[in-house]
Amino acid sequence: MKVYSFLHGGISFEDRTAPGRGESVLSFLPGLAVVPLVTQNGSRSLPVVKVGDTVKEAQLIARRQGAGSANVHSPVPGKIIDNRTWNMASGVFCNSMIIRMEGSFSMLGHTEKRYKWEDYSPFELRGLIETFGVVDMDGTGVPLNDILSMYHQTDIPVTLVVRCVFDDPWLVANYVLLKERLSEIATGALIAARAACAAQILVVISLPEYAIGAELAAIITDSGQFNTELIVVGARYPQRNKRELGIALRQFERKEKKNLGLCIYLGPSTLSAVNDAIILQKPPLERYVAVGGSAVKRPKVLKARIGSRFSQLFEECGGFISRPKRTAVGSPLLGRPVFSLDEPVTASSYAVFAVCDESAVRNSATNPRVLELRNQRQLMTGKPSPVPFKHNYARAIDCIGCGECRAVCPVGLDPEDIYKMLSVQIYSPVLSKLCRQCHGCGCCEAVCPSRLPLSRLIINPSGS
Repeated sequence: MKVYSFLHGGISFEDRTAPGRGESVLSFLPGLAVVPLVTQNGSRSLPVVKVGDTVKEAQLIARRQGAGSANVHSPVPGKIIDNRTWNMASGVFCNSMIIRMEGSFSMLGHTEKRYKWEDYSPFELRGLIETFGVVDMDGTGVPLNDILSMYHQTDIPVTLVVRCVFDDPWLVANYVLLKERLSEIATGALIAARAACAAQILVVISLPEYAIGAELAAIITDSGQFNTELIVVGARYPQRNKRELGIALRQFERKEKKNLGLCIYLGPSTLSAVNDAIILQKPPLERYVAVGGSAVKRPKVLKARIGSRFSQLFEECGGFISRPKRTAVGSPLLGRPVFSLDEPVTASSYAVFAVCDESAVRNSATNPRVLELRNQRQLMTGKPSPVPFKHNYARAIDCIGCGECRAVCPVGLDPEDIYKMLSVQIYSPVLSKLCRQCHGCGCCEAVCPSRLPLSRLIINPSGS
């Protein structure tokens, strides 16, 4: 079996405080649902209801306003009691509808009518995906119709990449979703491929999850709709990133002499939502969320309604062992701070964690390559001395010059050198170009013994 991967850098990331790969637990319905009217990139939708109105489950409450925004639906039935500005975990200020749950559910617990997706043309499929407000739930939060519409008129072959790469233990919610809704995700992949007029489908799976990836590829292949390939990649972080995944796919392309053309990367959560939008004709109302961290009593994968507050999710996991020092949404490597536990679950919230000691997160990232370099350096020099500083002023900075950040950078940058120049505000066109090459994977921060904010400063040198 050929395993494809990116060439250098990366880390083997483990975290025992993440939830296990068991079954999902159905979360309680939120008494108060907080529904943002913006996508993750900050594009706002236009409200079509007002404070005091009564809404039904899955009713449209905000309408798409051009590219970048998406239709927003109510996750619960109830009454709109407020429309306020809400500070999201991403730092975006947005209007959010506060819905007090009351009344009966029109979908929950009812027999679901199913529609045949084969009866729709690609144009009609994209229209339904737009109508039901499906977004990229595994990454950018961009409306899915905007992504699919970019590719359907091109003369270059289009490949749908079903991205099932689990290089981060905090992607456990996606793994559990894949395990529990395998056939629905396969159908979602077929629908998305047709909507984008794709020529083929690639199922990309990380090596430890090969068995479930083979099963998914077999279901798609058995449909007879598209030529389907299964590609196995490494599980070294950040293999899931588009750049690193693209390197692996180009290796496959050269070895198998295939033309992948343009690739559309979609994950399990997005494809599951595509299935529900077309087959059940309902918008995304819930998502799988990994809830854990060293401050949480019983980490779980919760099946939570969009709009549920993070405080509710932590309560359902037994609350906190002690006061957390850091709470964030996403992975500990890339997570953005949570400013208030009243912040809501959005379509792209795949994990939320709280930790007692942030150093535990850093120490959970191990990289055999770093240990190898340490040993080589000691044999060559006779002592474990750090790499000499490249700049005299750097001795005043907390960096110890160990070079571990250079060993793990998948882009081949020198985070140590860039960080030191930015710390003393030395700017140049060459330095700006290097900063733009960084995609903020956080590998350098994970292995830094001084716990310096390397990637955070490099991707945002102005601090804005």
